[in-house]
Amino acid sequence: MARQQGSIQKQHRKTSLKRLLKRTLFIFIGAILMAIGIEIFLVPNLIMDGGIVGISIILSNLTGINLGLFLFLLNIPFFFLGYKQIGKTFAISTVFGIAILSVAATILHPVEAFTSDIILAAVFGGITLGAGVGIVIRYGGSLDGTEILAILINKKLPFSVGEIVMFFNIFIFIWGGFVFGWDRAMYSVLAYFVAFKTIDVVIQGLDESKSAWIISDQYQEIGEAIIARLGRGVTYLNGEGAYTGDDKKVIFCVINRLEEAKLKSIVEDMDEGAFLAVADIAEVRGGRFKKKDIH
Repeated sequence: MARQQGSIQKQHRKTSLKRLLKRTLFIFIGAILMAIGIEIFLVPNLIMDGGIVGISIILSNLTGINLGLFLFLLNIPFFFLGYKQIGKTFAISTVFGIAILSVAATILHPVEAFTSDIILAAVFGGITLGAGVGIVIRYGGSLDGTEILAILINKKLPFSVGEIVMFFNIFIFIWGGFVFGWDRAMYSVLAYFVAFKTIDVVIQGLDESKSAWIISDQYQEIGEAIIARLGRGVTYLNGEGAYTGDDKKVIFCVINRLEEAKLKSIVEDMDEGAFLAVADIAEVRGGRFKKKDIH
């Protein structure tokens, strides 16, 4: 029995290490792609992105200070917010991704732009940047603190995360219009739209809320872990297997898309054979969807 438990623990550590290495690799790739989109396409043609990246591009242009430094420093407060709101794994993944992005942007800054055609720069810059962001989000991290801040504000104001992010970006593009000119601001909106749609393709859906259905014999342990580690409420539903006729407990919960990777990790840690289904939700009203603080 002890030998069997030791074998299970060894297998679990091996699986966890493999998952960690995979996450690290893809966050690294995503950050490099975003740096290429910014430094090879957007910045040389005075085109911005939204969020912290857009603010960093404007400040770097105004001050002459390295863009990579702004990308890292302006995101520091959001590391702590991400840790509190989503969890340790997300915060560490985000720190790693932002660090790689900052270093890569610094290294690529002297590299000549691939094109001086503004439309090509906006489109291909948006595609490259969006692909990088999408990969990082898909593997449990973030490369821009705006969305984390929007999730926090969403708890106190009657606006969705998407609406809050859009509100921030409108002001960033208007600011950029005064700095770079209104034609560049409009090209920046084009690049942002292309990036947004690319992220949509990469992570297969940008809905802010997702429903999760989990069937496992370890339902109580998984439910308690979701409450403790994600701060989300769960509901236990009674189910019956159509083939076996066995009674089953079904866990139902609602999360935001940044928490999806963390939820999958929790379920895999508790029961690798558990059934997990995640679906997009167009709207959430009432109930106890608001996130509880994790202490």
